[in-house]
Amino acid sequence: MNDKKALQEAILVFMKEHKKVSFQVSDISEGMGLTSAADFKVLVSSLAEMEREGKLFLNKKGHFKLPSNDPVLTGTFRASDRGFGFVAIEDEEKDIYIPPNMTNFALDGDKVTVDIIKPAEPWSDKGAEGKIKAIIERKFTQLVGEFYAYSEEGIEETGLYGYLDPQDKKITDIRVFIEAQGIKPVDGSIVVVEITLYPDDEFPRSMQGIVKKVVGHINDPGIDILTIVYKHGIPTEFSPEAIQQADDVPDKINESDFEGRRDLRDEVLVTIDGEDAKDLDDAVGLKLLDNGNYQLGVHIADVSYYVTEDSPLDKDAFERGTSVYLTDRVIPMIPQRLSNGICSLNPHVDRLTMSCVMEMTPDGEIVGQDIFQSVIRTTERMTYTEVNEILTDKNPEIRKKYSNLVDMFELMENLHHTLEKKRKSRGAIDFDTKEAKIIVDPEGKPLDIVLRERGVGERLIESFMLAANETVSEHFSKMEVPLIYRIHEQPDSDRMQKFMEFVTAFGITVKGTSQDVSPKTLQTVVNSVKGKPEEQVVSTMMLRSMKQAKYDVEPLGHFGLGAEYYSHFTSPIRRYPDLILHRLIRSYGEKGTGSAQKAKWENRLPDIAEQTSKAERRAVDAERETDALKKTEFMADKVGEIYEGIIGSVLKFGLFVELPNTVEGLVHISNMKDDYFNYIEEQMMLVGERTGVVYRIGQKVKVKITKADPETREIDFELVPDPNAPKYDGPKRSTKGRGRGNSQTRGKDSGSKEKFSSYKPKGKESSKKKSKPFYKEVAKKKKPKKK
Repeated sequence: MNDKKALQEAILVFMKEHKKVSFQVSDISEGMGLTSAADFKVLVSSLAEMEREGKLFLNKKGHFKLPSNDPVLTGTFRASDRGFGFVAIEDEEKDIYIPPNMTNFALDGDKVTVDIIKPAEPWSDKGAEGKIKAIIERKFTQLVGEFYAYSEEGIEETGLYGYLDPQDKKITDIRVFIEAQGIKPVDGSIVVVEITLYPDDEFPRSMQGIVKKVVGHINDPGIDILTIVYKHGIPTEFSPEAIQQADDVPDKINESDFEGRRDLRDEVLVTIDGEDAKDLDDAVGLKLLDNGNYQLGVHIADVSYYVTEDSPLDKDAFERGTSVYLTDRVIPMIPQRLSNGICSLNPHVDRLTMSCVMEMTPDGEIVGQDIFQSVIRTTERMTYTEVNEILTDKNPEIRKKYSNLVDMFELMENLHHTLEKKRKSRGAIDFDTKEAKIIVDPEGKPLDIVLRERGVGERLIESFMLAANETVSEHFSKMEVPLIYRIHEQPDSDRMQKFMEFVTAFGITVKGTSQDVSPKTLQTVVNSVKGKPEEQVVSTMMLRSMKQAKYDVEPLGHFGLGAEYYSHFTSPIRRYPDLILHRLIRSYGEKGTGSAQKAKWENRLPDIAEQTSKAERRAVDAERETDALKKTEFMADKVGEIYEGIIGSVLKFGLFVELPNTVEGLVHISNMKDDYFNYIEEQMMLVGERTGVVYRIGQKVKVKITKADPETREIDFELVPDPNAPKYDGPKRSTKGRGRGNSQTRGKDSGSKEKFSSYKPKGKESSKKKSKPFYKEVAKKKKPKKK
C-alpha cells in the first residue's frame, strides 16, 4: 500500500468494522497484515498524521480511538447527598459536574449520557458542567433492606405489601414500595427486592419493586453480615450443577492424573499460612545449587485441572471472581469440598500443582526459570507463628521440633532479605499499613480488635509469591501471547500534585513533576517518615493519591511494586485471574501458541479482566462495610470513654480521628465549640479564628466517644480540651469552608426524613379516594423494636 490516502481510508474501515474501544498499533498492523518493517513504518507514519488531523486520537494508555460522531458523552454518575453529582468519563482527566436540577433522577453508579452545558475552563482549573440526557444502565436493579409491612386494610387500599428503606447509603433518601404480588414477607424480614419502577417527576423520592428473596429476619444471628453480602450482590449459593461437579471429583489423586507432570514428591516443601487457614494453595522449597545460586520453587494448587473451562464450577467461579472474607465467615470462590480438600496442599499427601522454579544469584537476580505442571507431597504444614519463633525468637523447642527444616528456613530468610532489598532498590513502595483483626464470639458479637503482626514468616512468603508472579508474567509476556495482568498505573497527576503540596507541611520536597513521579521517589518519601508521628498519615495520603490496581490484558506494569510485568499466579483457590493464568499456561503448553489459540484468548480475556476487577471491588466494599459494622458494634458500649488517637483526615466539616485499634470516628465541626474554625484547603487543616489552635493530619489528640451507631456504621467523637494544643504560626491564607454552627453534615439528617410520604403505586388509580386518611394512619406506625 503505497498510496497514503488509501491506507488511511483502509485503517478507518478496519477500526470501524472491528468495533473495539481502542487499538494498539500492533492490533492494527497484525489485523491488516502490515507486519513487515517497511509496511509497519508507513503505518506508524500514517497513524501519527491521522492523529494530527483529528481523524484519530490517542487515549491515556497511548491507544488509538476513533472520534465519536455523537457529541453526547457516556460515563458513570456519582451522586452527592446534597443533590448534585459528577460523571466520570473514560480517558478524561476531569469529571463533569452535574447540578442538582440536571441529574434526570439518575442514581449513584448509573451509566448515563451527558450533554455539556458549560465547557471546562482550563485556565481556572474549572471542569465542565453538564446535564444527564439519558440513563442507559442502572446500577441498582436489586436492593436489600428491612421490610415494614402494611396492615390488610393498607394492602387493599394501596396495592402494596409495605415498604423498605434501602441499606445503601447512596440512596438513603429513597423509599422502595413493595408491590402486592409475589413473595409476601413478614414484618422485620430482610428482603431482596427487584426494582420495577425508578424515581421520576411524579415520584422523585420513590421506587417500586417486587420481593424476590427473604434473606432472614432482623433478629436472626448473623443477619447483619448476610444483609451486607446480599446488598453487594455477592452470590452465596453454588448452582446444583456446580455442586454435583465438585461432588464428582474423587477424594484422592489417581495415577492417571500424573500424566505429563513432573514428579516432585521427594522434594522438601512446606506450606506456611495462618493458624486458621484451611485452603492451603502455595508450597515453597529452597536449596543452594553447586554454583552458589539459589533454587526457589513456588508450587501452587492446580485448581484449573478440576475447574474445567466453561463447566458449571467455572461459570460460578467467574461470577464470584474472588473469595470474600467477612470477619467470621468466608464466601468461597469454589466449593469447600475442593478448596479445603483435594485442591488444598495438605501435608504428606499427593497433590497436583503448577510450579514455577527459579534460579537466582546471591544478589536475587533471576537467571533461569521453569514453569510446568507437577505433583508434590508437602513435608510439613507450617504456621507463620512457628516460622517466626524459629527465625526471630529462636525458640529452642520449636527449632528442635522442626530441626530438619531449620536450615532451609534460615536460607529462606536470607533470600527474602535479598529480594526485599532488590525490590526497594528499583522503587517498590512498602506502605506497611496497619491491619486489624476483629475477634467475635459464636454469635458474631465483637469481643476485641487486635492488630495483625507481619513477621519475617509473613514477609518471606510475600517475597516468594511476588517473585513467582513477576517471573510467570514476564515469561509469557515475552512469548507474545494473550495474558491477564495485574496492573497499577501511574498516579493521576492532579492527585499527585495535591499530595506533593501536602507533604511540604512536613518539610518534604518531592523531586520531579506530578506527571512523571517515579515509585522510587515516593519510596524515598515513605522512608523519610519511618518511625515518625506522621508516618501513618503520609502513607495514607500517598495511597489515596494513587490509582486502584486492577486486571487488564495489557502489560502496563505495577507502579507500587516498581515492576514492569506482574500477574496473579499464586492464589487460584480464591482468585479467578490466577485460575485463568493456570489455564492459559496449560493451554499454551498443550495446544501451542498458534493464531487460533491467540485469537480465542484475545476475545475472552478482556471480559474476564473487567468482570474480575468488578468482583474484587465488590468484595473489598463488602469487607470494609463489615469491618465498619463490627468496629461500631465493638465501640457501642464505650460511649463516654476517652482515647488517644491520630487525625487521619481534615475536611471542612470536621476531623476524622483514628484510634490505635484502627477504629475511626468523626469530630464534627459543630461540636468544636471552643472556637470558630476555618478550613485552610492548601494545607488540609482547621485553624481557630480566635485561639489560633490548629488541627492537621497526623496530629495526636484525645477524644471522647459520643456515639457509636451500628445501624449507620457511624462513630462520633468529641475533642478533649488540650491546653498545649499547637497554634498556627504560618502566613495568613485564604480560608475555604465554614466554621462551627453551620449545617454541614456527614449525610442527611436522618431524623428529618419522613417515615412515610403520600404514595400510590404508579398506574394504580383505585387508591385515589381513600389514600389520604389511610396514609395519616400508617404514618403513625412505629418501627419494630430490635432485640
